[in-house]
Amino acid sequence: MKLMRYGPKGQEKPALIDADNQVRDLSGQLSDIDAQTLSPAQLARLAALDIKTLPIIAQPGRIAPPYSGMGKFICVGLNYADHAAESGLTAPAEPVLFMKPTSAVIGCNDPVVLPQGSLKGDWEVELGVVIGTTARYVPEADALRHVAGYCVVNDISEREYQLERGGQWDKGKGCDTFGPIGPWLVTADEVPDPQDLDLWLEINGHRFQNGSTRNMLFSVAHLVSYISRFMTLYPGDIISTGTPAGVGLAQKPAPIYLKAGDQMRLGVSGLGEQLQAVHAWNPELIDG
Repeated sequence: MKLMRYGPKGQEKPALIDADNQVRDLSGQLSDIDAQTLSPAQLARLAALDIKTLPIIAQPGRIAPPYSGMGKFICVGLNYADHAAESGLTAPAEPVLFMKPTSAVIGCNDPVVLPQGSLKGDWEVELGVVIGTTARYVPEADALRHVAGYCVVNDISEREYQLERGGQWDKGKGCDTFGPIGPWLVTADEVPDPQDLDLWLEINGHRFQNGSTRNMLFSVAHLVSYISRFMTLYPGDIISTGTPAGVGLAQKPAPIYLKAGDQMRLGVSGLGEQLQAVHAWNPELIDG
């Protein structure tokens, strides 16, 4: 299934995408798509519905994050050797982990707002892995059984904050609007091999990133298993699995950074596309 939510902030409604790419309303079946919805039993109940009986939403308007109730937004750094190399860093021996606050989460097409004085905003298309059942010290062979589904993530960064302001990366990763997710949560049964997905990103129509999850240093199964050794993963937690080469920081002969008026378009095969306009600091675009 392709699950999604639509509607203004605070008024989101649940939906799914049918085989003809029509939006079907799920409001008669559940009040929201949340962490509890991601359990195997709840997903099986939704999969058993007669989709043709669900109302068609011809104009859904805003596409919201595909589920609510996210507990943790866990990110993996330097998980592609080509990205580590373009960043001038050695490929890590173990996964590099950091966190984004859930306050960074926005819908796939919502405005991206640069923080005050930002000069080094950057982009990173990534595969998101959404947890469906609690995982703690999970063997790698069993790890994918804990995955409810997959989605597109744009791990937006402010490189000055990340690399030049001291401390951990979180400063440059956690700004408001720096975590677009969606458009859909595609359930795991529709993604037979998460290590065989293409991902790409364009800025103002120019393709900067072209990659494949085949080139991950650490697979999805390894990441779920590894992270579960350090923290319990609960339904609704998301793991953003790293980005391939082509970020703005690494462009030659000089870095290219986001500015107001830019448009980011990105996607992962089978998981949909995102399209975001970049804006200068404007809290009304964050809160509105």
